[in-house]
Amino acid sequence: MNKKALIPLGIFAVLVVFLAIGLTRDPHEIPSPFIGKPAPAFTAPRLQAPEQQFSGKDMLGKVWLLNTWASWCVACRQEHPILMEFAKTKTIPVVGLDYKDQNTEGLKWLARFGDPYDLSITDKDGRIGIDFGVYGVPESFLIDKMGIIRYKQIGPVTEEALRDKIIPLVRELQK
Repeated sequence: MNKKALIPLGIFAVLVVFLAIGLTRDPHEIPSPFIGKPAPAFTAPRLQAPEQQFSGKDMLGKVWLLNTWASWCVACRQEHPILMEFAKTKTIPVVGLDYKDQNTEGLKWLARFGDPYDLSITDKDGRIGIDFGVYGVPESFLIDKMGIIRYKQIGPVTEEALRDKIIPLVRELQK
């Protein structure tokens, strides 16, 4: 058999292997370059009190969850009841980042569906989200006492993600 004829077959075999590996991966687990690094510095107005500012530095010494959401986000409605139940546990502070939204719409959304957040901040132009590497809402970031990002949830927070990843990691970080 001609060696040149085997080249396309070899390339095809390599592509099949890469495809098979790719199909076994969870698309919600995109490695983030921010894991293990300090959370981006930010200061933003509070949604409910725009004259007051909030900074990530305000949370130093605490393990906390930053959850990006928006009134226009359909998937945010999916995770919202789960966040409402989690907030009742008072396990850690949950800060909402109202992403690329109008304050009035965000406030209406929280009034309609409930407010699981210890506080919400606004990110009208999306700069804070961009600094955190947000691909799209919802996304959540678990941040440790030193301000280091320890986990990123892409897409809605699910009961499984809370039970299997977030809560065990929170317990570890709170030690």
